[in-house]
This record gives sequence, C-alpha cells and structure tokens, in this order.
Amino acid sequence: MKRYNTLLPTWRFLVSSSMLCCCTCVAKPGSATGASALSDTALVQISFEQKLNSQVSLDLPFRDESGRAVRLGDYFRHQPVILVLGYYGCPMLCTLVLNGLVESLQDLKLDMGKQFQVVNVSIDLTEKPELAAAKKRTYLKRYGRHGAAEGWHFLTGDVAAIRTLADQAGFHYAYDPSIRQFAHPSGIIVLTPGGRVARYYFGINFAPRELDAALRQASGNRISSPVQQLWLLCFHYSPLKGKYGNLVMAIVRVSGVATLAGLAGAIVLASQRKRNNWPTPRVGAAAVTGPATGSSVKETRA
Repeated sequence: MKRYNTLLPTWRFLVSSSMLCCCTCVAKPGSATGASALSDTALVQISFEQKLNSQVSLDLPFRDESGRAVRLGDYFRHQPVILVLGYYGCPMLCTLVLNGLVESLQDLKLDMGKQFQVVNVSIDLTEKPELAAAKKRTYLKRYGRHGAAEGWHFLTGDVAAIRTLADQAGFHYAYDPSIRQFAHPSGIIVLTPGGRVARYYFGINFAPRELDAALRQASGNRISSPVQQLWLLCFHYSPLKGKYGNLVMAIVRVSGVATLAGLAGAIVLASQRKRNNWPTPRVGAAAVTGPATGSSVKETRA
C-alpha cells in the first residue's frame, strides 16, 4: 500500500505533463501574421533525404560573416565539417538546433577549428552578412573556447548556391510567402574532409559521445549507416485557420493517446500488484515464489 501511494503522485504528474505537452503543441502564438499556404501534402515532403556518401560541390560561392566572397571548399581543410542549414532570422527551431549543437560541442574533447569545422548556411537569400556576423558572435561567446572563430563560419548566398547545396545534402525545404517563413527539417549533417555526406543527426539535441564518434569516423572518410528519421519541422501555426494542419494535429493526437495509454497500463499494473499484495522486488532478491500470503519468499542478502 505504501509503495502504491508513493507511485500514484508520479503517475498523476506524468499524465498531467503529457496532457500539457499536447496542449502546448496547439497553443496559439501571437507572432504569426497570416495563414499558411503550404498544404499538408507539401509539408510531408519537407524532410531530410539521407544521401549518405553524396558529394557536395566544394566550388559553390557564398559570402562569409564579414562579407568576403568564399567557396564552400575553403572550409574543408583536411578536417570533417558539421553542416547546419537553416536561417538566422528563424523564429522557431533553428535557434534550438544551434543551442543543442553548442551544448554538445562544449562537451567534446575535440576543438573546433583544430579538429573539425562548423559551417552554417542560411537558406534565406535575403539575409545579409551583418546578421550572420551577429549570430556568430552570439554562439562563439557561448562556446567559449579559444580559436573557435577560425572554425565556426556563418555563410549567406544566392538562390542557386543555396538550392544546390541543400539538394546535394538532402535538405528539403519550402518558403511560405503568406507568413514569410521557411518550413524545413531540423538537424545537422556531418561531412568528410572531402565533402561527402557521412552522417545525419535529426532533432535539436545531439549526444556528445555520438557526435564525437561521427567526427572521428568522418575524418577517416568513413560513412555511417542511415538513421531513423525524426519528423520535426521548423514551421509556424496558422492563426486565421485557428489550428495547425490536419496532418500535424493527427500526429499530435496519436502521440498523446499513445502516451496516456502507456501510463494507464502502468497504473493498472501497479493497482493489480497492490490488490494481489505482491511484494516489490528489492535489490538482492534471488527469487519470489508466490504472493506474500501463503507462500514463501526467498531472499539473498546483498
């Protein structure tokens, strides 16, 4: 009984939290200014296409954060490269992707600029080097290691170079002029020193140990296997429709129901344990031969 009473507040907290998450997904933000023109069908096509071992064009022209004309290949100096596609004025997940990346980089033993490079490329052709420079200052300060300025680059470019790089890297996105935002997947890409796609990471959090291993493998020109896709789009809510798209809402509802069903099952299991008066196994327990009443319980002390 004591064990059950101890678990009950935990179940209530988890249920409340899962319901809060579902509600948060459909909360109405105040920053959007129009309805989305992208259909649910179009949104499904926006994702990472895992083009492992695909070669990116190293002669693509861009401008760095100082406004200087550069080539993509300028950053492939016998070191692996982390490629981050997004845009600097993004009001949604782009910032979370960069936050997650810098937190992982802080935990790496490898030093940016010495053992690997990071290249951010804006998919918004209207963004200028001044905005890229401001973004670079922000994240260099967060990273906090000496010499990182030579290893982290924030580029802007024209539509031809951006589209070519995005296509070669398997980064599918679309622009919605009605709300002046890009819909795009969230994640990062690790490339070999020669510019071949070696590994994809999806989402906004990147395990430092896995990222370290991917960089070391890429430095030896080794290509990883495909990873499970995470459907997490950087896109906005449609205030005129008063809801997200039907596809997005269906995914939210299914996820919420699945979470609550799992928690309900756990609560039922705990309730049955309490009614049958089965003891909770303790560390060092060797065997439990039956219920606490009428059967013997053998225990080996640790």
